Amino acid sequence: MAERISRNTFIMDSPPLIRSYAAIGGKMEGEGPLSKCFDQIYEDAYFGQETWEKAEGELIRLTVLKALEKGNLSKDDINFMIAGDLMNQCTTTSYGLRDLEIPLICVYGACSTMSESLMLAALMTDSGIGGNVAAATSSHFCSAERQFRFPLSYGGVRTPTAQWTCTASGACVLSPHEEGKGPVVKAATIGKIIDMGVTDANNMGAAMAPAAAYVIKTHLQDRKMSPEDFDLIVTGDLGRVGGTLLIELLGKDGIDIASRYKDCGTMIYNTSEQDVHAGGSGCGCSASVLCGYFLDKIKCGEYKNILFCATGALMSPTLTQQGESIPGISHAVHIGC
Repeated sequence: MAERISRNTFIMDSPPLIRSYAAIGGKMEGEGPLSKCFDQIYEDAYFGQETWEKAEGELIRLTVLKALEKGNLSKDDINFMIAGDLMNQCTTTSYGLRDLEIPLICVYGACSTMSESLMLAALMTDSGIGGNVAAATSSHFCSAERQFRFPLSYGGVRTPTAQWTCTASGACVLSPHEEGKGPVVKAATIGKIIDMGVTDANNMGAAMAPAAAYVIKTHLQDRKMSPEDFDLIVTGDLGRVGGTLLIELLGKDGIDIASRYKDCGTMIYNTSEQDVHAGGSGCGCSASVLCGYFLDKIKCGEYKNILFCATGALMSPTLTQQGESIPGISHAVHIGC
């Protein structure tokens, strides 16, 4: 059973194995530098469905099924599933996964959802009650734009600090440690809401960076570790603006991560050639880069330890239009081999 060493941080007793994983992306993701890392790329933004919301439901369904297939598992082998998305009441997850008939816990952490679902799945498996637990999330550019900003037909101009919501999904299956070799979840730190007063919904990187700085600093302090103990410290989707701010914030506390820092939002697209402004976002961004790129690097031994910190802007269109600020959240998961 996991040992809690502080208010925030847990160390796994028998680090759960990430047994299998999969990533699926859309057309924009297929044109980016990580295109070969995806298990599948779909040119059709509708994924064969009638609406964008149904398309996202199909996206997460296909990704979970691909992860099961790669692990030689059936849906009946999965004891629980922890998943979520950006939509109101996690509807795309619920509709997309309902036919699998796997016991489901829906979670919402905005773009931090993959860290949240992965951390909770690991704790369930390590406790002995979980068995095989799937963790997944997704996002879709068109469904997110419709809910959080403007309908696409509105033709609103995006500011330089804005980010492009990824049409992507990532899923992985965690199993008890003794069942094989591969990436394992070693520890996790639960973040807290940090709100520095950012009110611009088109500058989510700035809203999320302080929460990422908090959870990284807390994880290192709780475990008496330094950035040098990790091959990489990876954030979810701070983009160019938020990533720069994160390095500055931690630098003020004497923590230098610049030489080993990566951000999924700046990795998934070619920001100089693709019209994504400050980079990628959406909870499918960090999930797909983790499951399509980083887990393979750990499995083959290129990386021994990474600190994965997906980041979320807990915004509401109604509250931001009322002038409210945007709370940020981030959770840290130590993945190693």
